[in-house]
Amino acid sequence: MLFFHFLSMPARHGLWSRLVGVILLANLLALSSPAVLATDIPLTLGQAQQLAVARSSQLHAQDLAVRASRDMAVAAGQLADPVLKLGVDNLPVTSPDRGSFTSDFMTMRRIGVMQELTGSDKRQLRADRYAHAADKFLAEKASAIAAIQRDTAIAWLDSYYAERMAALVAEQVSQARLEIEAAESSYRAGRGSQADIFAARSALGMAEDCVSEIQRKVRYARTMLSRWTGVAELPLAGEPSLDNIRLDLSALAKSLAHHPQITVLNRQTEIAETDAKLAEANKKPDWTVELAFQQRGPAYSNMVSIGISVPFQWDQKNRQDRELSSKLAIVEQARAERDESLRAHVAETTTIIDKWKNDLERNTRYERELIPLAKERTQATLSAYRGGKSNLADVLLARRNEIDVRLQALQLQADTARLWAQLNFLFPADVDGMNSAKSTIRDMP
Repeated sequence: MLFFHFLSMPARHGLWSRLVGVILLANLLALSSPAVLATDIPLTLGQAQQLAVARSSQLHAQDLAVRASRDMAVAAGQLADPVLKLGVDNLPVTSPDRGSFTSDFMTMRRIGVMQELTGSDKRQLRADRYAHAADKFLAEKASAIAAIQRDTAIAWLDSYYAERMAALVAEQVSQARLEIEAAESSYRAGRGSQADIFAARSALGMAEDCVSEIQRKVRYARTMLSRWTGVAELPLAGEPSLDNIRLDLSALAKSLAHHPQITVLNRQTEIAETDAKLAEANKKPDWTVELAFQQRGPAYSNMVSIGISVPFQWDQKNRQDRELSSKLAIVEQARAERDESLRAHVAETTTIIDKWKNDLERNTRYERELIPLAKERTQATLSAYRGGKSNLADVLLARRNEIDVRLQALQLQADTARLWAQLNFLFPADVDGMNSAKSTIRDMP
């Protein structure tokens, strides 16, 4: 049924867009099906974000809010419902004619209709108010999508780097077991001491304790990833390039002026401005027109009454003027909050960019200097140990130092990845087209 729904879309959308929709939907359904989840198909960052967006109830709630506001915009633009009025006028209650509808010439059975006449400009403002509310909900939806993509990316990256750390520590445990065997063999051959064996076993215990802590981080990261995607056990694939972000760094303030959260505040300002215009329009009262037909007894003439009602705004300076002043103050409040939020957002983003740039520089230092130096130290110490110029404790210390440096490098990459996710998903992203309009570290001033 979903396939035929896509094929039945209007022709103006084009065959290609329909096919893309079918393919995307099929991929998402296939990825979330039990048969596929039972396999080892790697889960990429983009797929994780697609799943998170597709299963979000928050976005569905935003769609419902948009629909509700648009429906209210149509309703608010209409005239008020006419009022049907039924009644009896001048019914006798004390004379011999009491209770009679036809004896007294003043008694009338009345039926009428009353209509409030609201100006088209005022009705349009009421409709605009709800239309702006719908636009605000759309902006909130865009902000929610960006937040979902960002948090999903952070969860995916945390899982990715936690698993890399776990693999590194597992390698350390395997190496520590081999070192215990080597120490015991050296002791039996008379070339080593018991202290070397104890040192090797101590290194194994520390490595196993590190494994326990890293596995806890892996489980936590996977739990958070499952919270967004509903998928917890699939392997991860496709490490992103952390030196690319979808943000124009040369015009940061201008770019952030279109950030979804700022857009929400812009829409809120538009709502406040419309409320102010409506308060000003309310200084002109709405008229009410009434038409009634009165039926009297058979000996008397029937009658028709026509009336107009106009509210008497006798104290405008304390009612209508005060209301308008209040609405104008709310407009200024909304503008001030928007401007302050934009300044805070620019400052916060600038700080994150600076830390991201610094972490990228540190990552390069680890890759080009610190990790190679740690490896060379381990190799030199191991060669000295094999030549009888060093003891096993020195080898264990060198290996532990190398592992620590590599773990620090991975932790730094994980921290950099979190910053990258915060910057790269400030705006909702088409995760299938993330290679367009990117800024790289080389483009920065």
